[in-house]
Amino acid sequence: MPSVPQGTHAKAERSRLLVYNGGFLTAARVRRILSLAGYDIGIGTPKGSDLVGIWGNSPTAHRGLRIATKYNTPILRVEDAFLRSLHSGRNGDAPLGLLLDRSGVHFDPTQPSDLETLLATDPLDNTALLNRARGGMARLRELHLSKYSAYDPATPAPDPGYVLVVDQARDDASVRASGGDEARFREMLVMAQEENPGATVLIKTHPDTIAGHRPGYYSADDLTDRVSFQHSAISPWTLLEGAVGVYTLSSQLGFEAILAGHKPRVFGQPFYAGWGLTQDEAHFPRRQRNLTRAQLFAATMVLYPKWYDPYRDQLCEFESVLDTLEGLTRAWRQDHKGWTASGMRLWKRRHLQHMFGREKKVKFTPDVPENPDRPHMVWARHGRDMENVKRVEDGFVRSCGLGASLVPPLSLSLDDLGIYYDPTKPSRLEEMIAKRETLRPDQELRAERLVTQIIAGAVSKYNTGGPVPDLQKGHRILVPGQVEDDASILFGTSTVRTNTELLRTAREMNPTAVLIYKPHPDVEAGLREGEAEAEGLADLIVTNTDPAALLGEVQEVWTMTSLLGFEALMRGLPVTTLGAPFYAGWGLTQDLGSVPARRGARPSLLGLIHAALIDYPRYLDPVTGMPCPPEVVLERLTDGYQSRSGPGLRLLSKLQGVFATQAHLWRR
Repeated sequence: MPSVPQGTHAKAERSRLLVYNGGFLTAARVRRILSLAGYDIGIGTPKGSDLVGIWGNSPTAHRGLRIATKYNTPILRVEDAFLRSLHSGRNGDAPLGLLLDRSGVHFDPTQPSDLETLLATDPLDNTALLNRARGGMARLRELHLSKYSAYDPATPAPDPGYVLVVDQARDDASVRASGGDEARFREMLVMAQEENPGATVLIKTHPDTIAGHRPGYYSADDLTDRVSFQHSAISPWTLLEGAVGVYTLSSQLGFEAILAGHKPRVFGQPFYAGWGLTQDEAHFPRRQRNLTRAQLFAATMVLYPKWYDPYRDQLCEFESVLDTLEGLTRAWRQDHKGWTASGMRLWKRRHLQHMFGREKKVKFTPDVPENPDRPHMVWARHGRDMENVKRVEDGFVRSCGLGASLVPPLSLSLDDLGIYYDPTKPSRLEEMIAKRETLRPDQELRAERLVTQIIAGAVSKYNTGGPVPDLQKGHRILVPGQVEDDASILFGTSTVRTNTELLRTAREMNPTAVLIYKPHPDVEAGLREGEAEAEGLADLIVTNTDPAALLGEVQEVWTMTSLLGFEALMRGLPVTTLGAPFYAGWGLTQDLGSVPARRGARPSLLGLIHAALIDYPRYLDPVTGMPCPPEVVLERLTDGYQSRSGPGLRLLSKLQGVFATQAHLWRR
């Protein structure tokens, strides 16, 4: 059977799925995924083409099995996918995917499952499929994703060189299916010590055991001077990196060990054993094929599951689930300890709660607490010289409307080193850009698709303005105006610091070009300072114009530090900078201003885009209220999501602009 990647919109023939377990009826997400996969859940007596649905080898499975046997009805076995959710189902998290198997269940070797048949018979030689698998493996490791991913990758790891023995929940269905019992786990621990003389042994406790839900097979009686427990909620990828050997009965951690480069010692009969990638105690007469890691991954993670996209309410491909979990885990890992915050205007606080207060409410304080019990954030302009804080600033794809008009942001950035618009100090974004000097093929593809989405949707930072007026023929140069008391001007420029000076310089160096001056939208709206003496310097002044549309009508951009320079780069336009915006100094722009010497890396444009739009900001979906990947926010903006501010907020925004300008004058 050919390797056909799972589609997102394929119409499945519908079947009635009769169930005898209340969980199918009460779990809304499970019902929805089954419906999208073509199954309508019902109760009653099977007829015709009906199927009986059971949950794996659960304690209630016997009910469905009895009915299926009595009426000679096919069975659909349902299980959680291998990337389930941020937290476990016991914590209320809905699954992001299901395994739907008409032959067996993946962890039970008594009969072949659909997954085993896939691994045994599918060619698994499609180049595009295997490239997706390699990219997926790399992303799992980079993002520290597992079946449940609510752990902090910064948790300290034990000293490397240990042997990892994986405990499992007592009497779990996967343990019973592999013939596991206390004696088998005891044998595994003994073998780990005998085969690795002198090495320390870490027993990895199952998450359910740590949480007190179910006991494991090991206890304090098993501890010695060589053997200890690993109880902390540490990333499995961190643990695997420091291990010299991995011993397991049937845990999913054995599968992840293979992906991490190990050849684990396997004492049970899990789906990943018997393919030449494990050291097996059991014999597998049906599994006579040697697979590569990429082939095992492609079948297990790309072809076998039904993945679900909670933002668009549809089935999706594996990569979309990675995008979803990237957004969810980044938010949880940054927020799970809670936040204190200072320097935040009153109108912003509600939106900061939405963005950062999902785990624990943000506590707003006048200053940094003296004895902090949680990390502290401060709006970037107030935290330039502070230590041990995270600086917050708008992301580069922000909203449908201006921040100065009090339209809430759909993206925010946190920076613990500096902030992207201040080149006088290093920023976390600079580090991320340098790190993306080399991109994997899957990262290049994602960045390319993001750019395509931005251009096709005509997306910019604020997504305001009307159509482009008629423009003169000739070599057109767009000169975007800026708010002159903006921090990016105060810290990011040295000689040219006003819009008039910018225009004068552009005219002097391009005497025959058609200069098009676009005032900053905050200045156009009368909210901030920055009017230019453009008459006689610019050939045309365009107001109330959509910048994304305008970029399609010009041949290059000259700017001090405007984000329009970055948006121009994404559209393939040459950009000249007279200041030091975050995108300058990497070899992608003509830089007439002074840029930091530390920007010595030479990333591609896609590397810059990946760092600035994927790695650096946080995004919030305005429809579901969930943390999300950038693709979702771009889709919402393209589809015309609007956030309206009433006359009261507009008055407040004007007063805010007056106070900001006065504060700048006082600083002078």
